[in-house]
Amino acid sequence: MAKLPQSEPPFILKVAIAVPLNRLFDYVAHVDTIQTKIEPGSRVEVPFGNGKKIGYVVEICHESDISFDKLKPIERILDEHPLLSSDDLKLIHWASDYYHHPIGEVLSTAFPAALRKGQSGDLQHSQLFYEVTESGLIAQPVDLKRTPKQLQLLTYFQQNHPAVLTETDLADWDKNWRKTLKGLMEKALVKQAVELVKIAEQRTIKPSHSTGKEKNINNPCRVKVPQPNPEQQTAIDCVSKNLGKFAVYLLEGITGSGKTEVYMQIIQSVLDCGQQVLVLVPEINLTPQLEARFRQRFSVAMALFHSNLTDKQRHDAWLRMQKGISSILLGTRSALFTPLKNPGLIILDEEHDSSFKQQEGFRFSARDVAIMRGKLLNIPVLLGSATPSLESLHNANQQRYRHLYLTERAGNAAEPNISLLDIRNKKLNNGLSDVLIDEIRKVLSRKEQVLLFLNRRGFAPTLICHGCGWVARCKHCDANLVIHNHEKRLRCHHCGREQHLLVSCPACKTGELMPLGLGTERVEAALQSIFPDKVLVRLDRDTTQRKGSLERYLSQINEGQADIILGTQMLAKGHHFSDVTLVAIVDVDSGLFSIDYRATERLAQLVVQVSGRAGRAEKKGNVILQTRHPNNPMLNKLIREGYGQYAKVALEERKQASLPPFTYQALLRAHANDRELPFVFLKTVAAIAKTYQNNSIQILGPVPAPMEKRANLHRYQLLLQATNRNILQQCLTRLLNDIENLKVPQKIRWSLDVDPLDLF
Repeated sequence: MAKLPQSEPPFILKVAIAVPLNRLFDYVAHVDTIQTKIEPGSRVEVPFGNGKKIGYVVEICHESDISFDKLKPIERILDEHPLLSSDDLKLIHWASDYYHHPIGEVLSTAFPAALRKGQSGDLQHSQLFYEVTESGLIAQPVDLKRTPKQLQLLTYFQQNHPAVLTETDLADWDKNWRKTLKGLMEKALVKQAVELVKIAEQRTIKPSHSTGKEKNINNPCRVKVPQPNPEQQTAIDCVSKNLGKFAVYLLEGITGSGKTEVYMQIIQSVLDCGQQVLVLVPEINLTPQLEARFRQRFSVAMALFHSNLTDKQRHDAWLRMQKGISSILLGTRSALFTPLKNPGLIILDEEHDSSFKQQEGFRFSARDVAIMRGKLLNIPVLLGSATPSLESLHNANQQRYRHLYLTERAGNAAEPNISLLDIRNKKLNNGLSDVLIDEIRKVLSRKEQVLLFLNRRGFAPTLICHGCGWVARCKHCDANLVIHNHEKRLRCHHCGREQHLLVSCPACKTGELMPLGLGTERVEAALQSIFPDKVLVRLDRDTTQRKGSLERYLSQINEGQADIILGTQMLAKGHHFSDVTLVAIVDVDSGLFSIDYRATERLAQLVVQVSGRAGRAEKKGNVILQTRHPNNPMLNKLIREGYGQYAKVALEERKQASLPPFTYQALLRAHANDRELPFVFLKTVAAIAKTYQNNSIQILGPVPAPMEKRANLHRYQLLLQATNRNILQQCLTRLLNDIENLKVPQKIRWSLDVDPLDLF
């Protein structure tokens, strides 16, 4: 290589790499070898160790602390233009600093898997475009009654008219779309709109019949917009009139009050400004229903981003938002960092849900990071829930959030009646009391639906010997093995270990083995025995593992082809079952007693969310909570006075106990195969922290985790707590620097969780 003149020094690229080291790595890029300008936010391939890695350019300069002759040159530049903007990088830096997580791993989280592997940052594949014909627009369902799949696809085209649909859109609709589309084209109901279109960098798609307006701007709603009630209109106006500046709005609306309608009318205002909207939901199973409503309502391109999609689908969705091709992104926590070309609004539905907190690796809160992102972008953030988290209510009380209320159910729907059913000394049929069975029978006789909730899958949580008391325990965890009767298996829900269901006691050889406790499988068997002529749908993780199974079950329920719905937490929120008039929580007591101080908050939220599935239409709903503690103060406060009054009492209890949100916490976790190693390590860390002589920091522990042994690893934890967030952050920064200087045994794995939700 020719010697460079002094006037043209080489570029020093400070590159972030997804490794557990909280630092940047310097590489050299010679001026005469660069064919294009490198900018922060671009990806490069660099030598690292004995191999090569994808890195992310964070800074470009001409100086390095490392001698120039020791710097390695980059291998190649992957992006002609940066994929992340300066605002995106600011958010990455903030998240890395706040959660004290290596910036390379944080940056890696912001990219979909395909881009992390070095695939192209362009939508280079050619796509065909399709649109409904005039004959297709006026076609009736009876015309395709023998081909229901074609009818579904034609309806999808009709709903999206006048917009055209790409191959990516059709793949999002159904992965086996080609055969169905071919049938519609043979009937001249759909046609190809453009011969061939290449999606180019920084280009927004236009339909073939475009009038010059971009596809994702100024498209009217495709359906009649409902007239909001006064409370809805107040919320809509409050946010819509303040677009273009940062504020956080907490929309607290009782179940069935029309929060989604408020979202959609505000979204329309953002779309009218030519901007994009990011909508986050806590769980994948909430996306199909919301997606259907959005597609019916808005004539814009929409993208989905969640873990059930393929790498290619997530790659395309990410780039379509980054390039401004799609206007709405609907996704789960992983969609949070997706870059937006024209950001206008961020919405978090069910903001209280613990699924918004990442529990492994980069342990961020999607809610809190979304708020910071809104602040950096100077756009509003809307948090919605029927049961806001105590943290959000505290922020609203402190005037940090604008609190909006929806206190009435939309339309003619009335709030359900909620009652406690005392089952003390009552005969139970696999957890079902005679009173509850009679109520179920009455509802079914009226051709209405029943929803039963039990937040424990499997047949029973414990297998016990009636003779000697032996219990089937996991060899690798401090936990019992759960009975899965249909599969004749015993399974640990913590490490995944499983074995055949035992038929004789391995301890005494003679005692009778029997199930102890309730799971959804056991209640399902009881219900099928009591109501043999009724259709029962069980929704839990075991029955919805196959792709599309949840959607099929939900469709079956909404079409009235199910009488009894039994399930776990996936039933608790977001679903609209118009024919459900009775909801029962089979075992409300399981959430009353816990070492976790957040347990009562979660139980209260669960009761309200599950109760909200009853009486969503014009039929009056009833909710029954089976309990052995009918005088429990929390349950009675919740039922008689509502979630808001319960939350006031709960916040006062938290304040008196000096617990979040009145204090701030960070949890250091450590685990190893050797029981002593993590304890000694955390004891050393605690001793270091105590030398700081800061009376504002409480150091609690180290102590064993509530489940001390999990997957053959012994787990301990150290809790740091402070009344001032900045003081805690300063302590963590100093502590982590000191930990780096410790000689930590390689057998120990440790992590830091800032603002932990679970002390497990």
